[in-house]
Amino acid sequence: MTFVQIIDCKTDKVDDLNRLMDTWVEQTQGKRTATHSVVAADRADSKHIVEIVEFPSYEEAMKNSHLPETDRIFREMVALCDEPPTFTDLDVIRDEQLNKSAARRFFEEVGKGNVDVVDELFALDYHDHDQANEVDTMGAAGMKQKAAGYLAGFDSITFTLGSQLADGDEVATRWSWSGVHSGEFMGLPATNKRVEMTGTTTFRFRNGKIQEGWWNWDNLGMMRQLGLLPR
Repeated sequence: MTFVQIIDCKTDKVDDLNRLMDTWVEQTQGKRTATHSVVAADRADSKHIVEIVEFPSYEEAMKNSHLPETDRIFREMVALCDEPPTFTDLDVIRDEQLNKSAARRFFEEVGKGNVDVVDELFALDYHDHDQANEVDTMGAAGMKQKAAGYLAGFDSITFTLGSQLADGDEVATRWSWSGVHSGEFMGLPATNKRVEMTGTTTFRFRNGKIQEGWWNWDNLGMMRQLGLLPR
């Protein structure tokens, strides 16, 4: 179970605190078990500093706290604070990254043949970048038409989703795809050949909607499988 520790302190030496954290990150390289750290200042009280540190589990957090570098940095941190820091230990019972869930839902629903999900997930002025297209697809309506084109050209479609990475308002999803070329696709009559490919799609979100997308996938591999290029 993911474990989160919240550290509260009062200090006006924020720059020194940041330098201290930089030192800890450098000195614990290859040793620390912390996976994510956020340092934030209270808007109502600039001296109120909160650090949120995430670990894979409580046990891993304890390993991290027993590092000599962690102990030394903590003592220096206490010296920077107006009063001893307070700690809150939390077991995470729900962790839902909404943008990642929305990106995953797009692939899952379109794989089932539901192109209407585009109306729900994509911004009206969506901008799509795809290396396979000479001209970018614009708008949610254009994205819906693009998805429908794949569904018309292929049967027995399966999307297998791999890892997802979120950074700010962007989500990258690694995927694999397969389908039987049973209908006209980009001007090519049906070949009844099974096509398999892999790729990564990065979506940028704005106000909960997918605003922009970048597709990187094995377009040449698909063309070879369809017989359009020599193997």
